[in-house]
Amino acid sequence: MADAPAPDMRQDGPAVSELTVLHTAMVHVPVFDALRDEDHPGLGLRHLVYPELLGRAQGAGPSGAAEATRTVLSEAVAEGATAVLCTCSTIGAIAEAAGAELGIPVLRVDRPMAAAAVAHGPRVVVIAALESTVASSLALLREEAAAAGREVSPRTVLVDRAWKLFESGDTVGYHWAVAEAIEEVRDADAIVLAQASMTPATELVPSQIPVLTSPRLGLAAAARLV
Repeated sequence: MADAPAPDMRQDGPAVSELTVLHTAMVHVPVFDALRDEDHPGLGLRHLVYPELLGRAQGAGPSGAAEATRTVLSEAVAEGATAVLCTCSTIGAIAEAAGAELGIPVLRVDRPMAAAAVAHGPRVVVIAALESTVASSLALLREEAAAAGREVSPRTVLVDRAWKLFESGDTVGYHWAVAEAIEEVRDADAIVLAQASMTPATELVPSQIPVLTSPRLGLAAAARLV
């Protein structure tokens, strides 16, 4: 494994607890720092950034990143991690599975969002920018629906051009591409944005349909783990 960038452990005042946050893109670090400052002051965040995990999952499917993800988490446990939030929806399921093997709670950031979505009703639209995320997101919705004893009939809108904009550094174009997809959704009880990085798109367009994003909900749930 390539070494991760130095962990970012910025916090205001002494932390009463620390959460390890596993990312596959550096762009998430300031987002979760800001949410921590707003909602969970005193919570320490230790950021681990491994873009190569997403690369492996895109190339060979999520299972292709399973061993590397387990290695990353094992190293985090050895360094004192007691709970982990995985902010990448593509590798979320394998991160949770690895956590179970290692005996440490690992939460995929989109799980609380999925639970909230199925509570709105069965017609859930998943807007995704990465095809590698689609199967995982749909499986998660069905899992949360089964756990809640609810029916769910999810469908997917893949905005593949959006991810190309994200990779090129055009985050404004990326968010507008997602916003346009939100505007086009009809006949749905809830819309979920599969990637945490999509969140700013919700501020660009109005929607009569509830649009759910994962960062705030995921961090709140993970904070309770520590």
